[in-house]
Parts: sequence; structure tokens; C-alpha cells
Amino acid sequence: MKTIYTYCLIALLSLTVCSCRHRQLTDDMADSTKLELLDLNIERDPDNPELLASRARVLLNLHRLQEAAYDISRAVKAKPDNLDYLLLQADIHFAGGNIEESYRTLETAERIAPDNQEVQLKMGEVTFYSRDYDRSLIYLSKVTEHDANNRTALFMKGFIYMEKGDTVNAVQLFNRVCDRFPDYAPAFEQLGVLYASVNNPMAVEYLSTTLRLDPSNTNAMYALALFYQDREEMDQAETLYHQILDLNPSSADAWHNLGFIELFHYHDYERAIEYFTHAVEANSAYIEAYANRGCAYEAAGNTALARADFQTALSLNAAYQPAVEGLKRLK
Repeated sequence: MKTIYTYCLIALLSLTVCSCRHRQLTDDMADSTKLELLDLNIERDPDNPELLASRARVLLNLHRLQEAAYDISRAVKAKPDNLDYLLLQADIHFAGGNIEESYRTLETAERIAPDNQEVQLKMGEVTFYSRDYDRSLIYLSKVTEHDANNRTALFMKGFIYMEKGDTVNAVQLFNRVCDRFPDYAPAFEQLGVLYASVNNPMAVEYLSTTLRLDPSNTNAMYALALFYQDREEMDQAETLYHQILDLNPSSADAWHNLGFIELFHYHDYERAIEYFTHAVEANSAYIEAYANRGCAYEAAGNTALARADFQTALSLNAAYQPAVEGLKRLK
């Protein structure tokens, strides 16, 4: 009886393995399942470049970059002119932070398919993230010449113009993205930041839209809070800073700005000290928080702690003027 049971178990396992070997990959499969099937198929056909490239893509999704790089290098070696393999190899290099290798791989892809829009877009992205903005604009413009509504290219071009100080073109491009892709939060965020930088009330509309689309976007929340603070609309600013802290209790900037409001607007020195303390606990190199906590201690009459904070600020930057002036006042 035991022999029959053992035979049945072995037969069942064999059927299971065979079944796995012949299952087809589908997009709705979990990556772990895809990897299991690919491992089995590659065991049978270890030099199949299509299987290797497929496994490399799954390994990339799983952030197993070293293994992904090995698989795709074998696939590219087998078929060096395969554009899909080269693009995947560029993505893997990029994900691993190897920007130069990603760019070199894309150059090879460009030689094979000089007019391919995906190649041009990826070239634009790689040069964008390496801050080679002039070259990036060349590639991105090639993309938008053929596809005037390419969201990624339009957005990156807008960001480049913003970084270069050309706000007119930046606003125009971000507006095009917002008009064509009304659910794309990053474009609304950048418009909000641009309008906030010139104290334009339109900042509220765009940053509020960003938060409607992406309620956990603490960067947009902070930009809107700072806009309100600069306009001395403290209730709105404080509400947003506390919302940031609900999402990220270690936000040193939110703690610092709450302390700043308490110190200079409400003159509540004890609460200001509390908030500044949270800020330096979150960021031990936060020079402004040390100096402003020194001011709060000074205003509260605690000169010893005020002097200690000013000295800490100066240990971070010996020429930091608010701390220099603070120590002068205490002499």
C-alpha cells in the first residue's frame, strides 16, 4: 500500500511540474508566478533569448537588478540588433543608477532605429535625469514633432524650461499637459509651484487640484502651506502643516515652519521651542531650526540655552549670520 501511495505521489508531482512547464505567461499573473514558469522553461532551453529577456523583465519588476542585467546581457549577446532587448537593457541599467551605460545602450538602439520614438523618448529621459538639459530638449522635441500630445515629453520639456528660468514656455507646456491629461497631478503641481514663486493666487487652484488628484502629495501640501504662510494666512498654513505631519511625522520642515509661526506671529515661545525641538530631532543638521530655537529661548529669557543653540548653529556654519547676531545680542 505504501509503495502504491509513493508511486501516486511521484506521478502527481511529475504531472504538476509538466503542467507548470507548459503553462503560458499572462499579464495578470503575479511576478513570482511568472518567474517560476520562466525558470522551468529556461531550465529546458537555457540559451533562448526571448525567455531570458522575459525573465529579465520580471526580475526588473522585482528589483533583482543584478540578475536582470545578467539575463538581458545574454539575450542581447544572442541578438544584438533586437531593439526590444536593448531598450530593456537600458531600463535595467537606469534602474540600477548606471546612467552612462543606459545612455550607451540607447545610442546602440538609436543606430539601429534612428527614428524610433520610444528610443528618442528614452534618450530624452536619460539625459533629463542626468541634467543634460540641452541634449534632452533635442530628443524630446523629436518626440513631440511626431506626437504633439506625448505627455512624458511635454512634461519633461516644461520642467527643463522651468529649471532654465524660462517660465513662459514652462507654463505653456504644463498647461498643455493639464488640458490634455486632467488627471495628471505632477503638471498641476508644477504650475502651482511656479505661480506660488511669484505670489500669484492661481497657486491655490493648481496646488488644490494636485491634492484632489493625489491627497498624499506632501510636496504639494508643503508648497501650498508655505504660500499661505507667506501671505500671513496662518490658519490655512497651520492646518496643512499638521496634515503633512499626520502623513509624515518626521517632516523637519513642517515642524520648523510651525515653530516659526508660533515664534514670530503668535509669540508663543514655549510652543515654538517644542516645534523647533521636533525639527532638530528629525534633522540634526537643521541650522535654521537651531538658530530660531535660540531666538525662542532668548525671547523666553533662557540665555544659556539660547547661547547653546546659536553655538550649535555656528558649528554647522561658522558664518551663519542669524546665529552670529544672536550671540552678539547675548553679550
